[in-house]
Amino acid sequence: MIDERYLKSEEKVIYNLRSLYGKYGYLPFKMSKFEEYELYVKNKDFLVSDSVITFNDTNGKLLALKPDVTLSIIKNGQDERGCKQKVYYSENVYRISGSTRQFKEIMQTGLECIGDIDLYDVFEVVSLACASLGSISQRYVIEISHLGVLSSLLDSINSSEEFKNSIMECIKQKNAHEIKKLCADFGVNEEKALLLCDFVGIYGKADTVLERLYSLNVNEEFTSAVDELKAIVDLLDKTEYKDRICLDFSIVNDMNYYNGIVFNGFIEGVCETVLFGGGYDKLLNKMGRKSKGIGFAVYVGLLEGLDKSARGYDVDVLVLYDNTSAEKLSAVVNSYVAKGVSVTTQKSAPQRLRYKEIVDLRGEEK
Repeated sequence: MIDERYLKSEEKVIYNLRSLYGKYGYLPFKMSKFEEYELYVKNKDFLVSDSVITFNDTNGKLLALKPDVTLSIIKNGQDERGCKQKVYYSENVYRISGSTRQFKEIMQTGLECIGDIDLYDVFEVVSLACASLGSISQRYVIEISHLGVLSSLLDSINSSEEFKNSIMECIKQKNAHEIKKLCADFGVNEEKALLLCDFVGIYGKADTVLERLYSLNVNEEFTSAVDELKAIVDLLDKTEYKDRICLDFSIVNDMNYYNGIVFNGFIEGVCETVLFGGGYDKLLNKMGRKSKGIGFAVYVGLLEGLDKSARGYDVDVLVLYDNTSAEKLSAVVNSYVAKGVSVTTQKSAPQRLRYKEIVDLRGEEK
């Protein structure tokens, strides 16, 4: 039996998430710490960072400490008509820290659903993303977007890849000034530029946002993508996560890899994105797979110190001794342990040790 008092907050999170995913039929996936470097070179645009730690194997082959888990899962899977590969993982990845610009070991726990997936599978994955954050804290929010909505809108404004690639960062930052400037540079008329600015500013509860989207009436592809988004939202509206969901179209990813639903998760008290996920059919196709795929990862390492209910001490009881007999000392220690209390023995109190109670046996004869 696991005594959760002795688990770190991130260890508790991993244990709870693995239990959650297992209940929905996701199987554990374990992989090596490294892959052939070529896998990441071919898909570097998919990675959060294109900087990878490499080294030579004994046979001279160039290997890399894995900066990503999804690529390994795709590489080691296969297409099977009518079936889905549903896996979860807890793995360390190695990336450059955004703050220090140094390589950092990052713990991720997440899941992937790959294969003949449909509306239910997408709904299940987004629901499990909500449940994942809810198991950590009740103060969370999931922001959802649909890249098909954004892609069809951009196609109606300027279909060139150069325009799309240039505008993405502005959309992510909701920078209306730069959006207008880029539109002018690419010869986009003012009406369409204003439409794009209005679109990226849309944020909020699903019913209000969907109503605004339908009113834009861009084209058939746009409306079809909004319909797909609405189908997911309608299902989520019937769950306990209804009030935790917002729509935000500033969530953008490389549309050469991602498609459909994408989402980010946030927890109060953590300044960075805690959960990231979405559909990646295009990545699968690029890697020679015919399947569809969707998944997410929880950045468990960001949750260190989040647990507000953590004890303010390291051990329940500090026992101090000098001449106390080993027999008596053992009896004292075991009497506390039998009560479910943690105890440590020391000859003097360590400066940085936090304890709830002190028992001083010093001065007693053997």
